[in-house]
Amino acid sequence: MQIVNFTPLASLFGGSLIGLAAVLLMAAIGRIMGATGILSAAVFAEDDRAWRWAILAGMVSGPGLYLLLTGNWPEITVPVSTLSLIVGGVLVGIGVSYGSGCTSGHGVCGLARLSPRSFAAVLTFMAATAITVYVVRHVVGG
Repeated sequence: MQIVNFTPLASLFGGSLIGLAAVLLMAAIGRIMGATGILSAAVFAEDDRAWRWAILAGMVSGPGLYLLLTGNWPEITVPVSTLSLIVGGVLVGIGVSYGSGCTSGHGVCGLARLSPRSFAAVLTFMAATAITVYVVRHVVGG
């Protein structure tokens, strides 16, 4: 297998920005930056929604900022069918509901707080990922 898009500096920069944003949100208003929890409460909560919509707007406007800075849209290649994306999205949504959070909430923020529940969730995410990759590449042949 050949790695065609190895970007350690960009990845380090992006990961650092995610970590900084999580720390600033916790320091500023005492909230955890779990993306699915923010989205869910922005849509369904009755109060405390403004900061959630501001974060969501920042997430969505990222490609536009990239366009302004570079003159090009970010290149996105999705090597699976639309049906696979829909099925994957539904499965992730179910997992997020049962796991009480997503990888950003548990992996970035929960582990930083030494949360046992987040530690168990991240182990589950990683095991499920390893099994899925094995099945797709070696059993199904994708």
